[in-house]
Amino acid sequence: MNTSTPDARQTASEPLMTGSQALLESFLIEGVDTIFGYPGGAIIPVYDALYDYRDRLRHILVRHEQGAVHAAQGYARVSGRVGVCMVTSGPGATNTVTGLADALMDSTPLVLVTGQVGSSLLGTDAFQETNFVGITQAVTKWNCQVKCVEEIPAAIAKAFYVARSGRPGPVVVDITKDAQCGMAPFHYEKLVSIRSYVPVPEPDPARIEEAARLIDEARRPLVMVGQGVILGNAETELQEFLDRSGMPVASTLLGLSAVPTDSPQYVGMLGMHGNYGPNIKNRDCDLLVAVGMRFDDRVTGNPAHFGENAKVIHLEIDPAEIGKIIQADVPVAGDVRQTLPLLTQRIRKRNHSAWTAEFHDCDRIEQERVIRPALHPAGPKIHMGEAVDTVARAYANDAVVVTDVGQQQMFAARYFGFRRTRSLVTSGGLGTMGFGLPAAIGAKLGAPERDVVLFVGDGGLQMTIQELGTIFQSRVPVKIVLLNNSFLGMVRQWQELFYDSRYSFTELANPDFGLIARANGLGYRRVERREELAAAVGEMKAAAGAYLLEVCVESQENVFPMVPAGAPVAEIRLE
Repeated sequence: MNTSTPDARQTASEPLMTGSQALLESFLIEGVDTIFGYPGGAIIPVYDALYDYRDRLRHILVRHEQGAVHAAQGYARVSGRVGVCMVTSGPGATNTVTGLADALMDSTPLVLVTGQVGSSLLGTDAFQETNFVGITQAVTKWNCQVKCVEEIPAAIAKAFYVARSGRPGPVVVDITKDAQCGMAPFHYEKLVSIRSYVPVPEPDPARIEEAARLIDEARRPLVMVGQGVILGNAETELQEFLDRSGMPVASTLLGLSAVPTDSPQYVGMLGMHGNYGPNIKNRDCDLLVAVGMRFDDRVTGNPAHFGENAKVIHLEIDPAEIGKIIQADVPVAGDVRQTLPLLTQRIRKRNHSAWTAEFHDCDRIEQERVIRPALHPAGPKIHMGEAVDTVARAYANDAVVVTDVGQQQMFAARYFGFRRTRSLVTSGGLGTMGFGLPAAIGAKLGAPERDVVLFVGDGGLQMTIQELGTIFQSRVPVKIVLLNNSFLGMVRQWQELFYDSRYSFTELANPDFGLIARANGLGYRRVERREELAAAVGEMKAAAGAYLLEVCVESQENVFPMVPAGAPVAEIRLE
């Protein structure tokens, strides 16, 4: 164990403490109240110190390290704070890599602290040693290894600053065991800047003026909103811009809830399984205003044909995203909370109601050919869309919706409806099956005053089903709607549509989910008949604790509309 003695400069304001204590004190200064983690040999000193901080730091013991990261993501996404998780070295650390990659793709602010073998053992292939800094360079915004106790406060200060500033993302701090045990005076300074790191570009006035000119001249514009609006807390600024510009507005998957879905200017979700209007009208637009989005391939389809008749204004905090997929005629780098008001001040008040009505005409087509059949199916079996709609009506479209990945994700995004911001937590860029259950735990702890409903498929649930034990031990009252079709539904859909219905290894033989739910202390009900669905949803909603509602749904159901992979979005299929 390394030890350090206080020098002559130490004062009463710089108490002597271990590296583990310094880490936890640093968390408190950064406003941390919840840590998701799993102990192990190389992080034991921190967990030993945590024993004395139980009244100030809530620790949630997950059942797998991947669950710790996803739970921290859910916590961060609904609370707007940095999610924090902590695991041991070797396999404990490597089990978090999927979560880190997910957080990087979806710009989730996260600090992961990993234990590491003692510094004298580094590079010796010691028990449970991995080069975790090297492993995670590609899936973090920043990472570092701390081998000296005195460096812990500064490393944590930088970690939180980098994680939350500019375009948020995950950060890893790998701390050797001797640094956790060493002694040093504790001094902490919150970081407010780093030389050569410019997290928020300064807006170019000339670009703002040019963007305002294009907006004033546009006859068929469309605003496309991404998660950047939510991450930047710019919902009010966006609404003021929409009120003045009069433009219709569509949303990416992760941008859902930035604008209430019942807003008269809202015209639906963009992309592969988005709404008919914003996809089919893409070719008619003469101006696209992208706000806090990165033109993901699931939004653009074939980028050569995306907005091919439109000028493009791109408001984005990360300059690397501007021009990466779709070339912007007017790039506006900066924080959208700052750039949106600059535009609002300069544009004329407009009314695009006639143009917006064309989108609503598309809505009527979609209602007739897609939505009504999905919500009122003819067959005897329950469909996913009607299950989501029943839950949405029970909660008056006012809950935090967490989803796993697959068909249930798309049905939840399309049919729930959102009244206020930070109401959807889902894995967007990475598409991580198994994300939903641990993310729902974190979401409920991050927003305890809100109802949290998880929509999950039978495939995704079984990827992290062990986290039901976390719910049992930590008494987290999440409500889980399991849409069970006994298939890997989205893969099965692609096999049906594009691979001649060759269902190669997508059918699932499932366990008795009721036994598993009850073994973990959850309320449970299984529904197979449509006439029982509403009452079962009401029972779930009324339950005081966690609840698993298993809804057995049609196995051959598909999600429509759908843009075939690689096709222009205007070629969206309704069936």
